[in-house]
Amino acid sequence: MLGLSEDFMVRIIRQVGNYGEIFARHLTPLGLERGKNALWTEGGLLYSPPFR
Repeated sequence: MLGLSEDFMVRIIRQVGNYGEIFARHLTPLGLERGKNALWTEGGLLYSPPFR
């Protein structure tokens, strides 16, 4: 319906990275820690719902 290709999300992640890579690249150098933005397996609140 939106006119997006089947691999649109794969292409985006390849170009900019996933959340962890973006955080590490831009915010970790500023001295920020993930904290509550960590993955839920590491004590944070982030989890990925099923993407179908």
